[in-house]
Amino acid sequence: MSVTQINNRRLRAPREDRAVLIAPPFGQVADMVAENVRLRGQQDYDFQGRSLVQLSQLARRELLDAARRYTTAYRDTSLWEATPVADGGTVHGGSATGVASYSPTSSAAISATPLAQPEPLIFLAGHQPQMFHPGVWLKDFALGALAKQHGAIAVNLVVDSDTLSTPLLRVPGGSVSEPQTELIPFDRPEPAIPFEQRRIEDREMFATFGRRVADRIAPLVADPLVEQYWPLVLSRAEETDNLGMCLSQARHQMEGRWGLQTLEVPQSLVCAGEAFQWFMAHLLAQLPRFREVYNEAVRDYRRRHRIRSAAHPAPELAEDGPWLEAPLWVWTAANPWRRRLFAQFNSNEILLSDRHSWQSRLPLGPDGDAAAAVAKLLELQQEGVKICSRALVTTLWARLVLGDLFIHGIGGAKYDEVTNLLIERFFGVQPPGLMILSGTLHLPIERHRATADDARAIQRELREMTYHPERFLKGSQEVPRDPLLNKKTWIETPQTPQNAQQRCRAIRQANESLQPWLADRRRQLVARQAETARLLEAENILAWREYAFCLYPESTVRGFFAGLLPKNA
Repeated sequence: MSVTQINNRRLRAPREDRAVLIAPPFGQVADMVAENVRLRGQQDYDFQGRSLVQLSQLARRELLDAARRYTTAYRDTSLWEATPVADGGTVHGGSATGVASYSPTSSAAISATPLAQPEPLIFLAGHQPQMFHPGVWLKDFALGALAKQHGAIAVNLVVDSDTLSTPLLRVPGGSVSEPQTELIPFDRPEPAIPFEQRRIEDREMFATFGRRVADRIAPLVADPLVEQYWPLVLSRAEETDNLGMCLSQARHQMEGRWGLQTLEVPQSLVCAGEAFQWFMAHLLAQLPRFREVYNEAVRDYRRRHRIRSAAHPAPELAEDGPWLEAPLWVWTAANPWRRRLFAQFNSNEILLSDRHSWQSRLPLGPDGDAAAAVAKLLELQQEGVKICSRALVTTLWARLVLGDLFIHGIGGAKYDEVTNLLIERFFGVQPPGLMILSGTLHLPIERHRATADDARAIQRELREMTYHPERFLKGSQEVPRDPLLNKKTWIETPQTPQNAQQRCRAIRQANESLQPWLADRRRQLVARQAETARLLEAENILAWREYAFCLYPESTVRGFFAGLLPKNA
């Protein structure tokens, strides 16, 4: 979608069961990808000594190398991955070594070397490593189907720089008529740290989670996927104690069993590559200007959507004396609490700090070559320092540099209005098109449903009975004529200042005197109103669209996806 199309479109999550939003339609993807490839090859920008084309070549090679190394640690891709993993790295227990060990000299030679053959197309999507709902999971399957259809390599970014606030899953239980939800823990609560650092703290609780969830949902849903999924999670937990890896790798293994041919890679590995260090060094060198463009883009978004919250779509980058906030997170292996990165500028160096307990000097001026700064950033990695992109910059990097197509959910697409403005105003290039995809799938629970319209209709009828009882009594031989005639007379009498009170009292008395003849009908309506309220309360629980994919039966989810994805993929 173009910038104008996104900015002029009100994006909302589909509400009805099995409703989807797909924009543009699958049939228009080829044209969008062709235009994105053309833009990436023709638009140029200097990243402190590297052109956009050079940086993109290096970044894409690093991405595919890291993704292949990471994925083959727990999935067999040999049947469909034609390109072998590069030599020089090893994989153990779901974590890759050697992925980030690129030297500035060797990578410069790589990026300056013409490709012997056209670069492969790369399609991207991404999400946090958690148990998301089927509307989010749909992105993974669309990514794989579209990549297969168009001869691209599909890579899903696992955003492990985000934090896990509460290790709980909302699960419905009880009966269809009186359902209740329970928050079931899969690990002991711990301070919120990035998924990259989050370990499994309570192995016993983790081991029993699948059974507890299956028991809870059993009265409502038969054969939930958690019975297949959680054994895979526990198998991964034998290889790594990283909670996010266990959750995401098990899901990816299940996708492989269903024929989905995608690679995955954590954001932390992408941010560890030399290409991203070069990109990051440039943003830091140009931070005064980037911060100004960033904040104005955020303010434009708020004005357009009439948002008053200072936290949406993202907080503005702060200024505190000589310190400027960068759109990056920083933490260390010894101190894994994620903090904002700040920079202070001198003539030929930048002082970096989390404004808490860590700081370092970066040899970099606003117009100088970034090679020395990149070497320093790579050195900091070896010392256990983690610097990762925040949300808007994550998708900016993925869309501008890494891929030929990025598939967003609705939330990400809304916020990428800001990303589009950043690409246009800071880099001076046309933003590549993106795809927006989301769906709603209700749990397959047979029930009698009620809607808010039903409740409103009952309320309207009760009100009509109070203020217009005569409408319900027409033709009745038992109703006394006097109240009806008295009300008719006063309604036909024009209201004046002199008769207003008397007229109002007379009409009210006539209405009240007619109520006994509507008592049975009112009791029936009140009973229907109570039943409708109960059904609505149950519907709010049973039709919640955010339930995790592992609570659904396999047949329900696969049937939903099969009806949507390209048939020739």
